[in-house]
Amino acid sequence: MEMLLSWLSGISLLLGTAALIVGALGLVRLPNLFSRIHAVGMMDTAGVAFITLGMLIHEGFSLISVRLAVVGVFLFFTSPIATHAVAQVAHRSGFSPVTPVKEPRRAQKAAKNATAKKSAKKAANKAASGAPVEKAVTKKAVAKKALTDTAAGKKTVGKKTAGKMRAT
Repeated sequence: MEMLLSWLSGISLLLGTAALIVGALGLVRLPNLFSRIHAVGMMDTAGVAFITLGMLIHEGFSLISVRLAVVGVFLFFTSPIATHAVAQVAHRSGFSPVTPVKEPRRAQKAAKNATAKKSAKKAANKAASGAPVEKAVTKKAVAKKALTDTAAGKKTVGKKTAGKMRAT
């Protein structure tokens, strides 16, 4: 019987330790404050409950086990309340529960390529229909046009008219 109690105590202590380690990993790896608080709150409560249970089984029935039970009950109720209080203060301070998701670089490149293909297809359709095709205007092109116009004695091209330049 003593061997069984020793095994149950050991298993309970290992489960509690594993729960605390998982909670610590959640604290390090999760993306935002509210996810971290949730992981730590849940795993902290489970870990303390299992460790307290393991110590209770190991100690048997005595005054120490009564004290352990009181401490376990106290921690079982105060840990979720403390976690809730921290989450409430964070929410009132302006933390958002939802964080914007950054797209991976491959997805960004794929979206950029798709946009470039659409604009090339649109330009090809305009060219086929005989409509004038707009020329891409860059800062270098505007600066070069302004230099040539200034050298020729013409008025320089402003920023607003630069976008309206068309290919001839």
